[in-house]
Amino acid sequence: ILMKKLLVCTAISALLLSGCTFSNNKEAIIKVNDIVITKAEFDKAIDSEIDNSMFKNFGGADNFVKSDDNFMYTIFKNKVVNELIVKALLDKEIANRGFEKVTNDEVKAEMQSIIDKVGSKEELANILKQRGVSNSEFTEDLKTQIRIKKLINSIEKIKISDNDAEKYYKSHVNEFKHGEQIQASHILITADTLQIIRDIKSKNKDISTLDLNKQVEETINAQKVKADKVLAEVKANPDKFAEIAKKVSDDKASGERGGELGYFSAEQMVPQFSKAAFAMKPNTISETVIQSPYGYHIIKVTDRVEAGTTPFVKVKDEIKFYLETQKQMEILKNLTDGLMKNAKIEYVDESYKPAKDVVKQVKAENKK
Repeated sequence: ILMKKLLVCTAISALLLSGCTFSNNKEAIIKVNDIVITKAEFDKAIDSEIDNSMFKNFGGADNFVKSDDNFMYTIFKNKVVNELIVKALLDKEIANRGFEKVTNDEVKAEMQSIIDKVGSKEELANILKQRGVSNSEFTEDLKTQIRIKKLINSIEKIKISDNDAEKYYKSHVNEFKHGEQIQASHILITADTLQIIRDIKSKNKDISTLDLNKQVEETINAQKVKADKVLAEVKANPDKFAEIAKKVSDDKASGERGGELGYFSAEQMVPQFSKAAFAMKPNTISETVIQSPYGYHIIKVTDRVEAGTTPFVKVKDEIKFYLETQKQMEILKNLTDGLMKNAKIEYVDESYKPAKDVVKQVKAENKK
C-alpha cells in the first residue's frame, strides 16, 4: 500500500538522515577530493544504520559483531561508506552553490511540515525516541534536508498536479485496496530492549555484558508486572480505558487521545499486535497483555469494517507527496552519479574499500 512507500520516503533520501557529523577525530579512513572522512564519522554512522535495522530487536549496535567475518557487517559497512562518500560530495556541492546557510524560520517551517505529516508533536517525539535521535541531532538533520531541497530546486522546479496524482491512483489502484480493518485503542507499557540498553549504559558506560543483560532482564520483567497491574485496573473499570491511557500509556501521542489508534489493516501494525487485535470482537479488551518489540500492550477493539478501496480524495495529498519525493530522489541520484563519476576517492585505510561482490548486494538493497 502507498503508506508503506511514504514511510520509506519521508526524507528525500537515506543520505539526509544518516546522522553523520564532523568530528575532531582526525583519523582519516577515506579522502573524497579534498574532504576527509574519519573513523569516528564512520563509527557513528554504522551504529545508526544497525540501530535502525532488524537488529534493533537484538540489542542494536551494542550487541552486534562488528567484524568483516560477519557478512551482515560487511553489508552495513559498504552501504555506510557509500553514503558517507556521497554526503561529502553533496556537502561540497551545496557549499559551491551557496546553500549552506539555513535560517531558524526555515527550520521551523520544515519541522511543522513533518509534524503535519506524522500527526502531532508528540508523535514526532515518539518516533525520534524510538530511533534514538536527540532533538539537536534532528535539528541538524532538518538543516541538511533543507540544504538538499535547495540544491534540488536549483536544478529543477518540481510541480505535482492533482491530475498527476489521479493518474497514479488509477494506474495503481491495487495499492489502495485494503483488507479488513478494525478500530482500536491501546495502552503501551514500553519495553524497548535497545532503549533500555542505552538508558543503562548512559548511567554506567563500563558495565559488563553479564550485568547489562541482567539489568535489561530485570527492567523488562518490571515493565511486565506494571502492565499486568494496568490491565487489572482496566478490567475493573473498562469504561475508564481512555482515562487510564491518558495517565499511564508510554505511547504519548495516542495516549493523549485516550489510546485511540484509528482504523488500520493487519499489515499496518507489528505482527504480534495485529494477531491479537484482529482476533478480538468489537467492544472487548484483550484478556492478557500483548508483547511486541515496543513493549506490552493492552488493546481495546471498538469497530470492524470489511475490505475495500480507499477513495482518491482521501489519499490525494499522500500521493502528491510521494510523487514529489520520488522526483526529488531521481534528481538527487542523477546529480550524485555525476559527482561520483568525476570524484577522486582515496581509501586511506584499504579495509574500507568495498569488495565487488558486496557492492552488488548493497546496490540491490538500496533499490528495495
